[in-house]
Amino acid sequence: MKRILITNDDGFESLGLKALIEAVQDLGEVLVVVPASEKSACGHSLTLTKPLRFVQLDDNFYKLEDGTPTDCVYLALSSLYPKGVKPDLVLSGINRGANMGEDITYSGTVAGAMEGAIYGIPSIAISQVCNSNCEEMEMNIGYDQAKLVARDLAKRVLEKGWPLGERKCLNVNVPPTKEFKGYKVTKAGYRVYFNEAHLHRNPRGLEYWWLGLHPLEWVPSQNRECDFEAIKEGYVSLTPLTADLTAYKEIPKLKSWI
Repeated sequence: MKRILITNDDGFESLGLKALIEAVQDLGEVLVVVPASEKSACGHSLTLTKPLRFVQLDDNFYKLEDGTPTDCVYLALSSLYPKGVKPDLVLSGINRGANMGEDITYSGTVAGAMEGAIYGIPSIAISQVCNSNCEEMEMNIGYDQAKLVARDLAKRVLEKGWPLGERKCLNVNVPPTKEFKGYKVTKAGYRVYFNEAHLHRNPRGLEYWWLGLHPLEWVPSQNRECDFEAIKEGYVSLTPLTADLTAYKEIPKLKSWI
């Protein structure tokens, strides 16, 4: 029996999580460990300053109070699997919204997959891209295409093996269409950012800031090979990621400079 560990960063009640469970529940023994509340853009963060608590919601289904996706994978591996036993696959998602370009570094969804990769487990982050409105996407498109992708990729890993090297995960983005054209292997794009911090005042006159969402804008890549362009053209974007963030090309320049 194959073992599949599922996490996400949208919380235990998200529609994307439900879709992911449905997509792979017959492929093996599925264990779900997810944050108790939304942890979008939490990055690859571990909780070190307060205790964490599992709350069992169903058989093999837990929420982690105040936990991040990284916490969920870390604790599931150390406490919910028997000693010496690891899952055959970690799936993180299905995220509500894109995780492309430099947004990958913010993403709790990608972090959940990267945590699995660090422990040598084949790990995939899956995101359903929205156009401008995720509520509209859920009503009109839903997660049916993302479910097909999740199931297909999970079956490929479990039956054919992992195509990537050690400490590498796969970042998957599904276009907001009712039928995708196929898969494209991509690199992470060059995201364009704007200042979306909005200043407000509460009824007592105290200032607070609310961070908004950036539009999906990017710098075109050579040969149209980045994740943003694949999504724009209606393809599922498959981007291999590594835990090693070293900028190797800059090492000689830095040695010369120092």
